Amino acid sequence: MKTHRLGYVRFVLLLLVFVTLATAQPAAGENEENFLEDPFSTASELQVSIADPLEQFNRWMFTFNDKLYFYVIKPAAQGYRFVVPEGIRRGIRRMFINLATPIRMINCLLQGKPVDAGVELMRGVINSTGGFLGFFDPAATCWNLTIRDEDTGQTFGVYRLGHGIYIVWPFFGPSSIRDTIGMAGDFLLDPLTFAHMPLWARGALRSFQSINTTSLKIGEYEDFKAGALDPYISMRNAYIQYRESQVKK
Repeated sequence: MKTHRLGYVRFVLLLLVFVTLATAQPAAGENEENFLEDPFSTASELQVSIADPLEQFNRWMFTFNDKLYFYVIKPAAQGYRFVVPEGIRRGIRRMFINLATPIRMINCLLQGKPVDAGVELMRGVINSTGGFLGFFDPAATCWNLTIRDEDTGQTFGVYRLGHGIYIVWPFFGPSSIRDTIGMAGDFLLDPLTFAHMPLWARGALRSFQSINTTSLKIGEYEDFKAGALDPYISMRNAYIQYRESQVKK
């Protein structure tokens, strides 16, 4: 009986992994209100286009992710938000972002930004010690050491590699060929990838991160859809413009 129960728990946790990844990308960094995580959370003046030969498939995936958000992810995040105070949720978010310091630091080095890499290193040391593993951000509040928001996809962009084609992945959302390869690079730089824990436990931790992050931004996607004539096209344009603005900053 215990074996069956354990198997059921693992099944549920693994299911949550796939469900909640729709809102999750290992965060590259955060300065509380200033850190941009969503492709539709910034208004860019860049006029950038991308080939979309897979539009029919992409629209199916967009619809799938949309339904997943409204019927599964959002309700779960709302329940979590109801029982966990915002201050704690923000602290947990900072902890996960602090954990992703190697992603930002190494990509700063790859982009020829040794000073920024040093800032990320100092932030990691300060926040991991005086900030209680990153729950607080004394590096920013006391020393004005702000996050250097870099990832592998941006590094490819700095090397002038184009996006290729636009693609919407189930669970992961909007991307491109370049950024999809970049996500794989970020995965290899993520300390959790090499943590000594069962696969289901690592997945459960990522699921928890996703629900926590979503609980802090409920309403953003809804506002985005409400203001778009064609949410798919608006998302595609916003995503590409957002990524280009990150490379050019």
